[in-house]
Amino acid sequence: MSDPQQLLTQDQIDDAGLADWRRVGDALVARFRTKSFAKGLELVNRIGAAAEAADHHPDIALTYGAVGVTLSSHDAGGITVRDVRLARAVDEAAAALGIAAVRDR
Repeated sequence: MSDPQQLLTQDQIDDAGLADWRRVGDALVARFRTKSFAKGLELVNRIGAAAEAADHHPDIALTYGAVGVTLSSHDAGGITVRDVRLARAVDEAAAALGIAAVRDR
């Protein structure tokens, strides 16, 4: 997983250890239960800072009590190492705020 433009195989995605993320088409998707709009906004701000630092920007849905995150490298046409790295940063941001992911499987 060194070339940031190279699409990842399903095995590489599985091996990335992203337990709270699932593949939906050409994207990684996760949802986090925030229990309040204010806490969700705080998470969105942290995700935004990580995204800016990585120069890789997710789709984010903020609702009362939840934040949905979708990661895809549109320029590469699917999931790349950039998505895996940002997913890990999102997980770290959520954990730092005591926010748990919702497993929708």
